[in-house]
Amino acid sequence: MGLRLPRRYWLTGAGNGIGASLAEAILETGAYLAVSSHSPRSCETLSVRYPGQVLTVPGNLTDSQTVREIGEQITRQWGALDQVILNAGTTEYVDQQHTDHTLIEHIVRSNLLAASFCIEVAMPLLRAGTQPHLVGIASPATYLPPSNSEAGGGGMRHLFESTRAELASAGVDVTWVHPGYDDPSLGADDCLPFPAHWSPEEAARHVLKHLVERPREVALPIASMSALWPLPSSTETLPADIDSCQAKNGYPIKGRP
Repeated sequence: MGLRLPRRYWLTGAGNGIGASLAEAILETGAYLAVSSHSPRSCETLSVRYPGQVLTVPGNLTDSQTVREIGEQITRQWGALDQVILNAGTTEYVDQQHTDHTLIEHIVRSNLLAASFCIEVAMPLLRAGTQPHLVGIASPATYLPPSNSEAGGGGMRHLFESTRAELASAGVDVTWVHPGYDDPSLGADDCLPFPAHWSPEEAARHVLKHLVERPREVALPIASMSALWPLPSSTETLPADIDSCQAKNGYPIKGRP
């Protein structure tokens, strides 16, 4: 029997909340992890705590050139990826009566566009991997009603569905993790019953436990969004064209791209 090598992961949005907990849980298994976060400091902290396991690839994932450079770094280091978990994005809600086009653009770029750049770069690396698996984690505000940003949430689902079809022939499984419940009686407009007050660590364990089975979808019951997707420490992390008042009206950050 040949020696089984550690799995090679790429995780985005790993700076805090559920992303940071996913990073910790993955590294505890002995896996190699390429970690992307808007904050280089959080990536370096993991590298120090898990020497030899972490490849730090921070950067702005809404910039296609930055994402290509991250892909080149991973290729030089490992040559392939076995699992990619795309968690970066934002979760702001938009006021139905005071929609601002700059905030809408920010949501779409941070969720849909960043994910599409990452998928494009990850595809050849996954095709070269062992039992490859692509995972997308949906933003609560772009998935749960009511929201004016369905273009971000619906677009994300369509992106991963189309990617699943494209990668099927290469044996790459695709899983979509979304806020909600598995109860089929809940319709699109139903409120969530008895929401689960999970810590980021509990949510991360739930996700990783279910990913072992490689399902098409995983439901993530949540209520404490500010714990799983914390707000940034300062509005300085927001785009220059989004002011502090808009930031206060938004929902928590999912894991900045």
